[in-house]
Amino acid sequence: MTEPTGQEVRTIHEMVAENPDVDVRETWTTFWEVLTRIKDRLTAEFPVDRHPSSAGLENYTAGDFEGSLNTYTGPKLEWLVHSWLGNRQASILDMNINVWLGQHVDAPHLVIVFGTVPHAYHYSDFIARRDLTLDYEYVERYYEPENEHYLRFRGDERFTWAVSHGTYMRAIISPVGHSYTADRTPENVEAICTYATERFERWLEMVRSAPEVPEAERAELRARDHRLRRQIYSRDPMNKLAENFMGAEMVANLVPRRYGAAQMEAQP
Repeated sequence: MTEPTGQEVRTIHEMVAENPDVDVRETWTTFWEVLTRIKDRLTAEFPVDRHPSSAGLENYTAGDFEGSLNTYTGPKLEWLVHSWLGNRQASILDMNINVWLGQHVDAPHLVIVFGTVPHAYHYSDFIARRDLTLDYEYVERYYEPENEHYLRFRGDERFTWAVSHGTYMRAIISPVGHSYTADRTPENVEAICTYATERFERWLEMVRSAPEVPEAERAELRARDHRLRRQIYSRDPMNKLAENFMGAEMVANLVPRRYGAAQMEAQP
């Protein structure tokens, strides 16, 4: 997460260093409540079980960070991550819902990220499962209906576009991907939460109406999904920042649990 300032693009490390001791507990409470409501809607819609790889990580501390990692799996929602990490009294939070659908449909996956740096941060996107440069029908089905909502939020002058320093992380952003920072005011936090919730509802309707993928195509789609999951989590620039506060060993332990290495290995 980075924030443009004139011709500069500051890293998350630099933003936190400028304001290292801001108490963001109130913002954490608001963001976590929204993400938990979305998680509860998902688990009511799609039967899932908690995956044993996140057992004992419901509440953890490591170095200067604390957090919660909760992972779930089921027949139609293959991998669900509901998590946060950071320091609620020292400016930095990274809070997530990541939804990886099963291969019965090829509707996009969903990611919603809230955070503080200590400015409020929001990232959300529909993660494509087809080549958007070639599959025009896929773009029309899943991305064109979101375009008007995307442009309206993109034009809100309260929010500053945030650019990731990670080349790969920029490569995965879809035409409707959002990545912003904003002053951490109650009004801005509420606007972020409202937009993310409404985006989730639109995505859920999209999944409900998605056509089924033929059985013969599902193994190939699964292989693509699994490779994408592994790469996104492994290459997340937040991992490096977390190492500074939690230690490299702890991060190396958490990353495969987040992307579901054990769940993928258990697939036939």
